[in-house]
Amino acid sequence: MNDENEASQLTEDEKKLFEDLMPEDLDEILDTGVNRRHFLKLMTLAGGGVLAAQSAVAEQLFTKPIGLAPTDFSVASIENGVNVSFKVNGTTRKLMVDSRMTLLDTLRERLGLTGSKKGCDHGQCGACTVLVDGRRVLSCLSLAASCEGKTVQTIEGLAQGNNLHPMQAAFLKHDGFQCGFCTPGQICSAVALMDEAKNGHASYVTEAIRKQPGPVQLSNEEIRERMSGNLCRCGAYPNIVAAIREVHSGKPIEQTFRFSA
Repeated sequence: MNDENEASQLTEDEKKLFEDLMPEDLDEILDTGVNRRHFLKLMTLAGGGVLAAQSAVAEQLFTKPIGLAPTDFSVASIENGVNVSFKVNGTTRKLMVDSRMTLLDTLRERLGLTGSKKGCDHGQCGACTVLVDGRRVLSCLSLAASCEGKTVQTIEGLAQGNNLHPMQAAFLKHDGFQCGFCTPGQICSAVALMDEAKNGHASYVTEAIRKQPGPVQLSNEEIRERMSGNLCRCGAYPNIVAAIREVHSGKPIEQTFRFSA
């Protein structure tokens, strides 16, 4: 909904709806149109039952398409441009980016791969985790230009057609997510963690490291330590650990959902 004429396409009833419910956003909506943030805010109000009196008008807005295409960048608008070529989810992508542009912004804004999330944008939450040459990295702290000639895999590239990656299937089975915002980073981190353990990479809690050059067996403590860089604001940590243990061991892990009395 970011077309230049979108604001003028709003009906008087729709304008009145925003004026009543989101007055602080009205000027922006009239100037640039309804964007994803406005749409999600309206959805939240709908979920809270606030739109009961204006349900018909809200339904009109909900059925309008939201523009999902990545921003159309022109070469002339890019400062400090550098050409970069890297493989993303099996496809070679060549583009010019600002030399200061992060891998995360490149994936989301230039390539339309919005599965990787921008959480803290400071490398502290792990929501933006992707795999670069098989190793997990924080894409919000990695420059796109530094990925020249490398292979990048995002959450969109883990499944094979309609067949989920085993880690994705395990997260579903064990309910390893709630709001889902951190889940792409959690799953990418978990996939890389499996290879790290297989290759004998030690963590802070690995015991007898001098006597254990082979694969590391992932205990709950090992998994928690190795996943500590990925934060879940919903607190689904026990379920995440169970999902990773199941994939690591290759054996079914009993589902242990905890309910409040």
